[in-house]
Amino acid sequence: MKTLGPAETQRIALLIEAEAIQLREFIDLLGREEAMLVSGDTDGLLSLTNEKTDRYRQLQRLHDDRALLLGRHGLPNNEVSIRANCAHLPRVLARWDEVLDLAGQAKTRNALNGKLITERMQHNQAALSVLLSAANHPQLYDADGQSRPTGGGRILGSA
Repeated sequence: MKTLGPAETQRIALLIEAEAIQLREFIDLLGREEAMLVSGDTDGLLSLTNEKTDRYRQLQRLHDDRALLLGRHGLPNNEVSIRANCAHLPRVLARWDEVLDLAGQAKTRNALNGKLITERMQHNQAALSVLLSAANHPQLYDADGQSRPTGGGRILGSA
C-alpha cells in the first residue's frame, strides 16, 4: 500500500482532530434536539435546525478534505488507509477510534430523533384529522349546551 509523506500525514492528523471536535459538538446538538422534541419546543427546533445543518456541512467538508488528500495519493478514504498511514502515531489512531465511535453515536442519536419527529408528526396529523372532521359536521349543541337542529340554516354570505 502507498503511504503518505510526513506533511500529508500531519494534515490527516489535523483533519481527524477537527472531525472529533465537530462530532462532539454535533452530538451535543442532537441531544438538545432530542430534549426539544420531547418537550415540544417547536420554536427552539426551528433555530436549532440551521445550526445542525451548518455543523453537518462542516463535518462533510472535513470528510471531503480527507478523501481528497488520500485520493491524490491513490489511497481510498477508509479505515485501512488511515491505520496504515498513521501506524506510527498512536495518539492519532486513538483519535481516529474516537471519531469512529462518535460517528456511531451521532448515527444512533439522529435515528432516535427521526423516530421522535415521526411520532410527533403522527400525533399532529391525528389531531388535525379530528379538527377537520369536526369542522365538516354541524354542531349538535350551541354554546349553552342546548340542542340545535341540523341543516335548514342560512349559509354565511347568502341572502
